Amino acid sequence: MTPIVILGSGLAGYNVARELRKLDKETPLTLISADSGSFYSKPMLSSAFGSNKTAQSIAMNSAEQMAAQINATVRANTPVTTIDTAAHTVSMDGETIGYSKLVIALGADQIRLPTGGDGADSVMTVNDLDDYAKFRAALGEKSTVALIGAGLIGTEFANDLTAGGHAVHVIDVAAYPLSRLLPPEGGALLQQKLAAIGVTWHLGTSVAAIAKAGAKLQITLADGAMFDADLVLSAVGLRPRTALAQSAGIKTNRGIVVNRLHETSAADVYALGDCVEIEGLVLPYVMPLMTSARALAATLAGKATPVNYPAMPVLVKTPACPTIVSPPAMNAAGAWEITADDEGLKALFKSADGKLLGYALHGKATAERAALTKELPPVLA
Repeated sequence: MTPIVILGSGLAGYNVARELRKLDKETPLTLISADSGSFYSKPMLSSAFGSNKTAQSIAMNSAEQMAAQINATVRANTPVTTIDTAAHTVSMDGETIGYSKLVIALGADQIRLPTGGDGADSVMTVNDLDDYAKFRAALGEKSTVALIGAGLIGTEFANDLTAGGHAVHVIDVAAYPLSRLLPPEGGALLQQKLAAIGVTWHLGTSVAAIAKAGAKLQITLADGAMFDADLVLSAVGLRPRTALAQSAGIKTNRGIVVNRLHETSAADVYALGDCVEIEGLVLPYVMPLMTSARALAATLAGKATPVNYPAMPVLVKTPACPTIVSPPAMNAAGAWEITADDEGLKALFKSADGKLLGYALHGKATAERAALTKELPPVLA
């Protein structure tokens, strides 16, 4: 029997496999991974330094263990080079295998901004276990790290690296951290709390050049400021991996375009996770991924199941300023209502008629998460 083939061994790939096995224990299943195939939670990468976790301790199961758990063939360190949607095959290293159904779960790449200077090639990113191992090995006992990007991942790394004893400089063109998710008041509080534990902020500017200066790297910012660092880490955002799908003639936009059944434009080809765009939404978070895995597994098992996304709050892993945010839809009409005291800040985004469309909670206000989430509209009903 021709197998169902899943490309990718991240949370998306392994979770759809696990969910499928709850419904169908017999259909042959093959997972193909470009890396080691170890199972781990990628969000842990930005919060592992403070707790002194190694790459080995983050990995929960090896490829061999996962293969046994899900009764599947797991092909590790095997990048797929082409998909032939007409022949229903994928090719890698001169080998071609067939599929009955194909699931693309390739995730996303870290965006790298162009930077001048002879040290630009030294910029590191952490997007998988191998990246994490290299970055951790490069860190000295008390390294100074220049961190490009004050979004979700950058802010979490800033808190984590500082808690781990490193000096951290964060650079971002925005006026405050998490500017795409938080109102200015919440961003200012997060900035203040992280500054209190030692994070140095360079906001409203960008990196102009990175130059080698002996064992150090000299950072020059667009506003003229300069400082030295031991390492530079880029965390400016993610770009869905669409190249393989695009080369196979599958429709892509910001991500691989899928409908609510996770069907792509090619017959018997599905996609989920950080690489997809579903009804115009690109949602690189764990909760939509898990919801998608359950729905797609049911569809693969023979029961067509469109995905529905409820309100899905995002827990920001910044212990210095506990933060939970459920941002309003991109074009939502309304305004933020802010209440704050010494113990926290609550920001509620409400429509003109008083309906709650989003929130941002900090400190003690995070205790209101469950009650407020019940009031929110679904992301995709």
